[in-house]
Amino acid sequence: MSVTTSPHGAEPATAALRDPYKLDPADILDPPRGWRASWKFFGPGFVTSAAVVGSGELITATALGAEVGFLLLWLVLVSTFVKVAVQIELARWSISTGKTSVTGYDDVTPKIAGRGWISYIGLLMILQIVVGQGGVLGTGALALSMVMPVGGDPFSLVSIATWVTVIVVLAVAVHLTNRYGVIERVSTILVALVTLGVIAMVVGLQFTPFAWTATDIAEGMQFKIQVGTMGVALAMFGMTGVGGGEITAYSYWVVEKGYARFAGPNDGSQAWVDRARGWISVMKKDAFLSWIIYTVSTAAFYILGAAVLHPQGLVPQGTEVLEVLSRMFTDVAGDWTKVIFLVGAAAALIKTILANVPGFARQVSNTLALFGAFDWNNLTVRNKWLRTLMVLLPVVWGVFYLFVQSPVLMIVLAGIGNAVYLMAIVAAVWYLGRTQTDPRVKDGKGFTFYLVISSIAVFAVGLLSLLDLLGVSIG
Repeated sequence: MSVTTSPHGAEPATAALRDPYKLDPADILDPPRGWRASWKFFGPGFVTSAAVVGSGELITATALGAEVGFLLLWLVLVSTFVKVAVQIELARWSISTGKTSVTGYDDVTPKIAGRGWISYIGLLMILQIVVGQGGVLGTGALALSMVMPVGGDPFSLVSIATWVTVIVVLAVAVHLTNRYGVIERVSTILVALVTLGVIAMVVGLQFTPFAWTATDIAEGMQFKIQVGTMGVALAMFGMTGVGGGEITAYSYWVVEKGYARFAGPNDGSQAWVDRARGWISVMKKDAFLSWIIYTVSTAAFYILGAAVLHPQGLVPQGTEVLEVLSRMFTDVAGDWTKVIFLVGAAAALIKTILANVPGFARQVSNTLALFGAFDWNNLTVRNKWLRTLMVLLPVVWGVFYLFVQSPVLMIVLAGIGNAVYLMAIVAAVWYLGRTQTDPRVKDGKGFTFYLVISSIAVFAVGLLSLLDLLGVSIG
């Protein structure tokens, strides 16, 4: 980061170079009490919601609803809720230590050639980042190409490549400032627009032949999985709610927002414990608020697929994904709504890209620094790497999509990889919580039980994802 934030974490306080990952007693700030006082300190969750509410919801959740109907609606709630415990526990460690997630992953034993074993998985996740975000960026470009084709054919390489270029330039322009405040404001506005829009669509279905009923919802809450749908169900678990990338990025936003700096360095005093627990409380409110936002959005997209596409036997696949998804609107309100859907879909997907560029730039650069690319603690050099990656990542995503041009496949593969990465993150959370998090800032048995259930669920899905990837029949 080239600037720091004010005590409220919203605006740049000075143009001087200052490291947001350094804990300084001068930054100590007493935490607010209650939801109303905490509201102005929220933000990391909005950035996380912006990263979450996009590809997983618009494509994966909708495709699953289209394929199996309301049967797996329960999975939406489970897949989003269980992972929040892991997110909170990792962020607790960040506030306790002032460190970022990737740095912590490298501390997890056993070590291989001097590096933590999770760091090697982090290198592999760079490929997953390229695959998954390439699918998101390409689908956004395809939506815009279908609205305003270049050269007449919306599916031509020229038209899609033109819109890929436009999105890449937009992403680069937004993020070259490398300011947390800008990222937070843009993310908050776009999340609000997309969430309100999809809720309005679901409510609007009640006035059409595709209206859903309470019986449909009850059917979706029976905790069943239809034979032959395990693969897409696993992908939805990996891509909806917070995935490995979002959980990893959240620790950076928690630190850059100021929660760790406001708590200050751990001097062993009770005053530090009180501040740290107070800011952890703010973080938990922020995390659960974001969970409500992206769970509502995910459920809404799923219902749209189940109510409109499933009865007609329409399942989004390949380059026809947006054409099929648009049927959720054209079949209900007429062909004129197709343009509205495509513009809205493009906005949702571009929002995901805008939110993920800075988070993934931090994750990738921190990982490369561990393997000797540069000194992460050198602020000037780190900023250069971050700016370079915030230009390079969107370009690579766009080029990769143009070569593959199968958004659903790309996003599903990324979802499976995300589920596997989550297993490693769970291991890191337990190790770091036991060895580095100050025990005085931990929660009680209730949260520990929640974390255990979360960890078991994440591991189970990760193992099933591996079996599915290897072609082992799992239902």
